[in-house]
Amino acid sequence: MVRSDDRSHLEQLFMRMHAVIRSIPRGQVATYGQVAELAGVPGGARIAAASLKAKRAERLPWQRVIGKASGRKGRIKILDPVGAAIQRQLLEDEGVDVGDKGLVDLGAYGWLPKTTKGPPKRAPTKHSKATIGGSGRAASPRRPPRSGSKRRA
Repeated sequence: MVRSDDRSHLEQLFMRMHAVIRSIPRGQVATYGQVAELAGVPGGARIAAASLKAKRAERLPWQRVIGKASGRKGRIKILDPVGAAIQRQLLEDEGVDVGDKGLVDLGAYGWLPKTTKGPPKRAPTKHSKATIGGSGRAASPRRPPRSGSKRRA
């Protein structure tokens, strides 16, 4: 059973996510992680995805929110082939080039807000990514090999 204060907190989170999603301009995309971070929930990509399934998410430009595939690529993450085709068509109608495998170049179409409206962003930590989304985990540093060989152990 969900308590009313928990429901209220969740509704506030979703409203902040929706405000960020509404601000993504036509012809650009943002990752789930980026939406969550801009809404003040670093590492909350799953919460951003869940917010798109909420009752009040009807008039959102949902097609502009995509999954993160790599550092410079995003991907349509809808597993339903019909839903993925709809998202692809909506994005292409806005001028976003979607590759055969559902990949989108974040360098060309990724959204970087000039100023953020809504809740203040948290200060970035040494492990958070300052640009487009991500898991918030930094790459682990490479250690030199233990022996004299150049091969990594």
